[in-house]
Amino acid sequence: MKLFECQNCGQRLYFENTLCERCGHLLGYLAEQVTLSALTRAGGETWRALAMPGECFRFCANAAHNACNWLVPAASKNVFCRACELNRTIPDLDSPRNRLLWRRLESAKHNLVYGLIRFRLPLSSRFSDPERGLAFDFLAGPDDSFQAQSQVSTGHAAGVITIDIAEADPAERERNRQDMLEPYRTLLGHFRHEIGHYYWERLVHDEARHRAFRAVFGDERQDYVKALDSHYRNGPRLNWQEQYVSCYAGAHPWEDFAESWAHYMHIVDTLETAASFGVRVRATAGRHPVLEMEIDFDPYEGRDFDALMAAWYPLTYAVNSLNQSMGQPDLYPFVLAPAAVGKLRFVHRLIHGLCGTGE
Repeated sequence: MKLFECQNCGQRLYFENTLCERCGHLLGYLAEQVTLSALTRAGGETWRALAMPGECFRFCANAAHNACNWLVPAASKNVFCRACELNRTIPDLDSPRNRLLWRRLESAKHNLVYGLIRFRLPLSSRFSDPERGLAFDFLAGPDDSFQAQSQVSTGHAAGVITIDIAEADPAERERNRQDMLEPYRTLLGHFRHEIGHYYWERLVHDEARHRAFRAVFGDERQDYVKALDSHYRNGPRLNWQEQYVSCYAGAHPWEDFAESWAHYMHIVDTLETAASFGVRVRATAGRHPVLEMEIDFDPYEGRDFDALMAAWYPLTYAVNSLNQSMGQPDLYPFVLAPAAVGKLRFVHRLIHGLCGTGE
């Protein structure tokens, strides 16, 4: 995630900020310009963005719920921004707990959509594109206690991503983390995983790409239900670390792709954050070049996969060592085998339109 700067006073800003703490200007995010802008009132409910002089905007309707800081062009008929227009179902906001959990979901979803826009991936809502558009259903279980197992299933089906809002409750997510043997289960990870399923349907669409996919991930035509049932009944594949980015990726080629997609998004966004802070790694002990890196490129724009990974490995060594110095578990508890890296490379090529081009 990029850092931003107040156009009025130069204060450093973060993606979620709604107010500049130095000069007091209200802030709004311009999705297409990938920038957070200080605002001045234009009249009524419209605002002028200092990042785009002469243009007027309105806040997304979900700003009224403190769930969104994105802007919509004042002349637009849309009341929702690029991220919020993807919602098909939200929970009952009369419940204070639902409101809290939904806001957490929106924060993660806006982070997701930021990345999709940065990648210039096709992104349309179900309402404007009923056949290929994307929709989110944020659903609550049969009660509001979250003490019993929720009956809502998080997943993707034909362009609709369903998220159990209980996943935004840290205690519930921790229980699921233990029960499902998913040590790196996060809310943002859920969104990036499920969007991987969606883009498999959008991007792996012709015979050549299916052949390329199967050569890397295996044949997705194997019985999906039986494969997942076997995974949960018998546990992860033996030695899964030799082939997959996670134990769940070994359940079925579709899950392998979705896990690899999510992992690739984690890598690119984290590298962009590191670049925004000017992070460099230059170990003072040892001379192996793997412990040196500087990000002098835009990770979202970079078409050189090897350059991404050359920056990624030293960064993970450094942040893991920092965590260990604080007595914390590794921030990045993964060891990527060559086969798993090959799958990340496939995702990279697919996102950048290189799959099947021979580049």
